[in-house]
Amino acid sequence: MQQDRAAKRVVVVGAGPAGMMAAATAASRGHCVTLLEKNPMAGKKLLITGKGRCNVTTACDREHFFEHIARNPKFLYAAFAAFDNRDAMDFFEALGVPLKVERGERVFPKSDRAADVRDALVRHCRQQGVRFAQGRALSLVTREDGIAALRTQEGELGCDAVILATGGLSYPATGSTGDGYRMAREAGHTIVDPRPSLVPIVTRESWPQRVMGLSLRNVALTMWREGDRRPLFREQGELLFTHFGLSGPLVLTASTLIREGESFSLSIDCKPALTPQQLNARLLRDFAEFSNRDFSNALDKLLPKKLIPIVVELSGIPPAAKVHSLTKEQRKRLVELVKGIPLTVEGLRPIEEAIVTAGGVSTKEVDSRTMQSKIVKGLYFAGELLDLDATTGGFNLQIAYSTGFLAGSSV
Repeated sequence: MQQDRAAKRVVVVGAGPAGMMAAATAASRGHCVTLLEKNPMAGKKLLITGKGRCNVTTACDREHFFEHIARNPKFLYAAFAAFDNRDAMDFFEALGVPLKVERGERVFPKSDRAADVRDALVRHCRQQGVRFAQGRALSLVTREDGIAALRTQEGELGCDAVILATGGLSYPATGSTGDGYRMAREAGHTIVDPRPSLVPIVTRESWPQRVMGLSLRNVALTMWREGDRRPLFREQGELLFTHFGLSGPLVLTASTLIREGESFSLSIDCKPALTPQQLNARLLRDFAEFSNRDFSNALDKLLPKKLIPIVVELSGIPPAAKVHSLTKEQRKRLVELVKGIPLTVEGLRPIEEAIVTAGGVSTKEVDSRTMQSKIVKGLYFAGELLDLDATTGGFNLQIAYSTGFLAGSSV
């Protein structure tokens, strides 16, 4: 353990990935660290990430990493330099969590168990001498020269520094109930309005309800902002139809770009690997094989069964029309539809259903080189509580490790 000249009493609030990283790092530098968590166990939200598998981080390069940071990427430069995704992979391997890299450079534990990641972080904290305490933080106690104590339901914890890592407002059942926003605001910080990010999209059209549960793989989703000629978003991957609209990895990523008060339209390309000309040739082959079938019964080789009635309806082609009688114009309309099923964004699902929260403590009021408040000396921030968020793929957890490590190193 590295001993600092002046060991400090540090309280970290929130035992998620950011909080545990901050606590262990501060303790490894000789500080006396208490990690306060209101849940009976640490890392409750971590257990449900990646559908219980935990997408630990990403294996991409630095340039690619910052392309996926949705808000305030420059603020993250120093934290990422201090502890980047390669450091995170080495860190977990050293803690006895073997990793694997999957499609999209997503990194998972080889065991596919999020609990292994959580348990490794808890063990690491204990090995570094972190004291775990259960309780709810109520407010910061400050004096002229900075932090004096943290007031909890059980009383005051005297300290020289507080690291707030309480998370946002998503998945409140895991403990993310906005306590950190309130304490930061009381300390004089500006809170950028919290809003859902990485959240399912509600569509104006109701037909997705009729194909609820249908998952489309290897499709392309494109999104436009009203008035823009160039797409705001286009990616290939997987999406899911729901009773309210759309979900799945592609949709969650697109949701990070949606802003309240603006209008957005979507388009689903069911055959992104085919050009319109290739798709038309494919249709001609299928229709030649099924020449005497009704149009509604001639798309089995092209589309999932549940989606066929929707495409037939949207095409405007009579369902009972024989495919050999379809005109070139009708075929063209069908090709355009399969290459771009249109939908309109009505809104986003509630913040409680979001994977992460956008908004939070304004990064203008936090020193990016240390994660310390520019307003209150001895107050630090880490993780989702900050106005930082990213797309899916392990990027948000990496933000947690990087900012947690820098906060713990800087105390």
